[in-house]
Parts: sequence; structure tokens; C-alpha cells
Amino acid sequence: MVLNKLWGFFSNDMGIDLGTANTVVYVKGKGIVLTEPSVVAVQKETNRILAVGNEAKRMVGRTPGSIVAIRPLRDGVIADFEITENMIKYFMRQVHNRKTLISPLVVIAVPSGITEVEKRAVQDSASRAGARDVFLIEEPMAGAMGVGLPVHEPAGNMIIDIGGGTTEVAIISLAGIVFSRSVRVAADEMDEAIIQYMKRSYNLMIGERTAEQIKIDVGAAIPLDEPLTMDVKGRDLVAGLPKTLTVNSEEIREALAEPVSTIVESVRVSLERCPPELSADLVDRGIVMVGGGSLLRGLDKLLSKETGLPVNLADDPLSAVALGTGKVLENVHYLKEIRSRTRR
Repeated sequence: MVLNKLWGFFSNDMGIDLGTANTVVYVKGKGIVLTEPSVVAVQKETNRILAVGNEAKRMVGRTPGSIVAIRPLRDGVIADFEITENMIKYFMRQVHNRKTLISPLVVIAVPSGITEVEKRAVQDSASRAGARDVFLIEEPMAGAMGVGLPVHEPAGNMIIDIGGGTTEVAIISLAGIVFSRSVRVAADEMDEAIIQYMKRSYNLMIGERTAEQIKIDVGAAIPLDEPLTMDVKGRDLVAGLPKTLTVNSEEIREALAEPVSTIVESVRVSLERCPPELSADLVDRGIVMVGGGSLLRGLDKLLSKETGLPVNLADDPLSAVALGTGKVLENVHYLKEIRSRTRR
């Protein structure tokens, strides 16, 4: 451990929220230094990496046949090992704008529901990308630490992390997860639901980026006092020609009903499995939401109505998990706990 401290002076140890939609990197002593989409553009024939992050995302749905824009993580886990490794390597180089004497120690946040094989894939990818040592922390725990919940106290804390590929619901006490539920329904499923709704209702084909923009601009989980509208451009499936039409927030709420109800049900199940003493704590402490998917309008109000508990959206939901990995980096004893602790 003394050697690790010494190495820390010469390397930029980092925490990574390796998300399905976005990757956020925290560097010890500097804070969050990078937030970019988890997208890689690849030359098909040679498998050469052409772009990563923001530049690659701009290519999604707009590439010629010789180039493909890949999201190497699906549902919170690695779908393409080699591309993920190259993506992590790229982000690590972006952070290390100078050559360091020692490879960094890396803390990576992973979904609580992934298998040992999937955990090993994440560790191997980071190691091959140049990490000196790799620690994994469950996303709900990292998120709870990132928003400042007193996770080490003998009291119940509940967190909902709605990312791109997974929704994590966890009840935490004494620095451990008492109960967690991970469902592979989150922001990506919301986008897909909008795509299918537009196809079914208007015979209009839209892409992932357009669906995401609709969700951001007019998406809602509850009826709004003043409905929002948006012009949507796509391809008419009947005529085969470009077409523009207007949609409103009430339609999109209907489109999102299924993924939203799945998230609500996950929260209900978690509360049903919560020990009575911790349930009593939650009446006062409420629930905290993090992750990009939690930004859907009215989702916090819907969950509060369905559970009868206060639901609070984190100040910076997109960065909460990465900030949690940073807190682990800043406290060496957390690293020891992570290495020795098993969730069950």
C-alpha cells in the first residue's frame, strides 16, 4: 500500500463511469475531466478506429457503407471487447496529456446485476488499455457516494440510477448494498419506444439521435400543465420520401409508458424487499435519483406519487457515479473495502 501511495504521486489515478451512453472520467486531485459519448467509429475492412466519443457520435446514422459507428457497451456490459479496450485506451490518453511515469490505478463503476464473466471482461479491457490496477464498484454505491449520501451510517439510503442501458435500484446501509435490483430498461429503451411509436402511428422512420432529441425536448412521464411540441424530420415509410411532422409531449408520454412503468415496478419491488427498520428510515430520507435517464420530465413526481416517498433528483445526475469513483480514489480504505467485500 505504501508503494501504491508512492506510485500515486507519479500517475494520474482515475475513476471511470463506463456507461452505455456516455463515459465520464474523474482524475484524482482534478475532478471530472472528460464526458464523452461511448461511441466508436470503425473502418469496416481494416477495423481501424477512425473516431471516438463526440466526433464518433456525430457520425451515427450518417456513415457510408465502409464506416460503422459502434456503441461497444450494451445494457451496461461489454458487447465488443476489442472496441471497448480501444475506447478506454483513447479516453485514458485524452486524460494523460503528458506521459506519466507509472500507469494509473483505475476504479470503474459497473451495474450491480452483471455476472462474474462480465466483470472480468471490464477488468481485462482496462488492464490491456494500460491500467496498473483495476477496482470495480457497483454503480448504485458509487452514485450514492457521489451525491453525498451517508452510506457508512447504520441507516437506510435508497438510490435509483437510470443510465443508458440499465436502471439500478439499491438500498444501502453500513457501506453495503442490502438489496439491489438491476433491469436492462433505461434511456436506450425509451429511445427505442419513441422510434417504434413514430413508425406505428405516423409511418415515419427516425434514427436513434432524433429519438433521443425528442425525449429530451418533449419527453415526459406525467401530463404537463402546458404540453410541449416539436417538429420531427424523418423518412415516410409509405412514400419513401423525407417528411416533417409535429409531435407533442402527451404523445411521447404515451410512447414512453412501457419503459417508465418497468422502472416504477422495479422501485416497488425493491421497497417490498426492504427490511422494516430501513423502510422507516426511507420515510424521512426519501429516494435519490441519478443518471441521465432520471432527467425525464416528471419522473421524480411520478415515482413520489407511486411510492408515497419524497424523491429528489441529484444536482448533477450525469456526473454522480463518476464523482463516487473519485471519492473511492481519494480514500485508500475504500479500495481495501471494495477488494475484500462481496455484494452478497
